[in-house]
Amino acid sequence: MSAEAARASDPALLLRSDDGGIARLTLNRPQAYNALSVALMTELLACLDDIAEEAGTRAVILEGSGKGFCAGHDLKELRAQSGDRAFFQAVFQQCSKLMVRLTTLPKPVIAQVHGIATAAGCQLVASCDLAVAAETARFGTPGVNIGLFCSTPMVALSRAVPRKQAMEMLLTGDMIDAATAASYGLINRAVPDSTLPEAASAMAQKIAAKSPLTLKTGKEAFYRQIEYGLVEAYAYTSQVMTTNMLARDAEEGIDAFIEKRKPDWQGR
Repeated sequence: MSAEAARASDPALLLRSDDGGIARLTLNRPQAYNALSVALMTELLACLDDIAEEAGTRAVILEGSGKGFCAGHDLKELRAQSGDRAFFQAVFQQCSKLMVRLTTLPKPVIAQVHGIATAAGCQLVASCDLAVAAETARFGTPGVNIGLFCSTPMVALSRAVPRKQAMEMLLTGDMIDAATAASYGLINRAVPDSTLPEAASAMAQKIAAKSPLTLKTGKEAFYRQIEYGLVEAYAYTSQVMTTNMLARDAEEGIDAFIEKRKPDWQGR
């Protein structure tokens, strides 16, 4: 399916609202627990590409409609293409591209999780920069239970939680609750279900009040340095800080701190 056809097939697959520099993206396949169909991934990728170029968007909240955040890949869609290696490869490559885009997006992304986040849905959570979940939310990589090991979700999961915990989730397929997910580092915190949207919005608002240039610089540097050795990481981040120090927003931020006033960010 072409990108244009996928997007035209159901324009309501992804909902967007904007408020105060925060883009709220809602996966909108509630009847399928927001399973990542080709069309939905196409919509989400296109929207993230748009957001990357928007000067006025400072942060993103990603949520799901209905009873859960995201149940992973659309298994019915996959089975409908039984034996089609090229289709399967295209789907998993598209999903991988989506997860990488979340990492390379020059704006922080917060997952707002309720219900379930399983398989590629758990991968979505792990790929976001931050995550807030309802206390009743559950997470898992249950592919092993249906004969399909969660190999691509493993990439994000193993970079977000300690090795032993990741392996237990992957090998047993067991679900974990939000408190356990927080203790693993998969999410930042679990909050009462009734306060979930407010908690995610408060986190996004706090981030959106920072310099957009600094956020972009910091997010990119974080994901690059974490793949380096210690010496290389310090060499790289020393250069990043030097360039950052020469930016107008750094000068403004330091002056505002010294003068005890609110900074006027310009994004440069």
